[in-house]
Amino acid sequence: MTLSERMYLPAIAQGLGITLKHFFKKKATINYPEETRQRSDVWRGLHVLKRDENGAERCTACGLCAVACPAEAITMTAGERKKGEEHLYREEKYAVTYEINMLRCIFCGLCEEACPKAAIFLQDDKLAPARYERDEFIYGKDRLVEPLKTTETK
Repeated sequence: MTLSERMYLPAIAQGLGITLKHFFKKKATINYPEETRQRSDVWRGLHVLKRDENGAERCTACGLCAVACPAEAITMTAGERKKGEEHLYREEKYAVTYEINMLRCIFCGLCEEACPKAAIFLQDDKLAPARYERDEFIYGKDRLVEPLKTTETK
């Protein structure tokens, strides 16, 4: 080995060259709240339980979404509709509780494909927000059911 090789001068020069090359490259980071990255066409975001055109919940608690979920993130309890609740639920059977554990969910979309009533949908415009407690990641019907559309009458 030559004197310069023993002092690691070629290796140091090569390392400095790589560092300078990366220093002048376009940065991969963005200013997130102000800027957002363009998402893929097949990107899947937060879940929502849809309502029909009359405002009734579409979910009939058949359980196919829970069976299709490879992460076993969906749990539900079925119940029967009572008299006077016809405007709230489409069928006689409905989901009393419907929960998705977002820590287990892998956002694969198989629950959406398995649902025969098109009740569960993965939104393409919403990200899962950051939380501090584990129990805040278990989304119940209070967070999942889409809000009623209010129509203003004139």
